[in-house]
Amino acid sequence: MCKPRQRKGRAGESLPSSASSPATARLRRRPEMARKGVSYVTAAEVVSMVSDPHVAIIDVRDEERICDAHIAGSHHYASDGFAERLPEIAEATRGKQTLVFHCALSQVRGPTCARMFSDYLSETKEDSAVKSITVLERGFNGWEHSGRPVCRCKDAPCKGVCS
Repeated sequence: MCKPRQRKGRAGESLPSSASSPATARLRRRPEMARKGVSYVTAAEVVSMVSDPHVAIIDVRDEERICDAHIAGSHHYASDGFAERLPEIAEATRGKQTLVFHCALSQVRGPTCARMFSDYLSETKEDSAVKSITVLERGFNGWEHSGRPVCRCKDAPCKGVCS
């Protein structure tokens, strides 16, 4: 059974603004993520990347992916079983140059899975075209709240043709 989705952080907590330039986004990258080769991108930046065949959007939300909408064309690998599926994810993203990870808010699960995948590629010396592993700033909730397009299909994986 689907639970009601939390749309925001704790009461009184404000989420970072998604309205910024790519240059500002680069300045805002979190140092611990940058050291590991993972950085944040804004929803505005991702909108321009969604149709690029060399980009994969990786949704790591768990149950909420089934109940809620998602970014059209995104791949779903729930965080609760993410580590066991690393080889499968590497195969599914073969040929992609940029990966954009996200969860609901991209504060824990999205960044954790992005780092885990980055570490996996480094440790296994996987033959991968991936040049950039990023995290969607403000996550899916921020994406949806900013009026970005969402898909409500139940296809797995989403074919990206829904609106």
